[in-house]
Amino acid sequence: MAVTYSYRQTDAAVDYKSITDDTTLTHGDSGKIISLDAIGEAITLPAPAAGLNYEFECNTTTVTSNWTIVATGAIIYGSAIVAGAVVAASAETTITLVIAKFLPGDSIRLRSDGTKWYVAGDVVTAAGCTFA
Repeated sequence: MAVTYSYRQTDAAVDYKSITDDTTLTHGDSGKIISLDAIGEAITLPAPAAGLNYEFECNTTTVTSNWTIVATGAIIYGSAIVAGAVVAASAETTITLVIAKFLPGDSIRLRSDGTKWYVAGDVVTAAGCTFA
């Protein structure tokens, strides 16, 4: 019996998108790491489509206002590990990345199956990420 190995090239050049204003993401932004600055803004997700995915990464402590990520309806499901505890999302519309609590290195990932958004993430500080 022959053994077949499959190798996947590592992502040598990761595609980043910096956001500094209220933004509506597009299908063209899918697969990008969305880099968040110190001034919280509102991010609107497109309607779900199979395969869409985004990662939101904190690169500096948010000091002005919360970041919000808003879906087109109550279609966010999943969970994030926040300060070591599982925080569940079930039929949510908004993810809030909280001022002074969403810290460098924290991240939230979203992917869609075409009807819903599924969230996963890692946040160090208690209440650094909430779902509503």
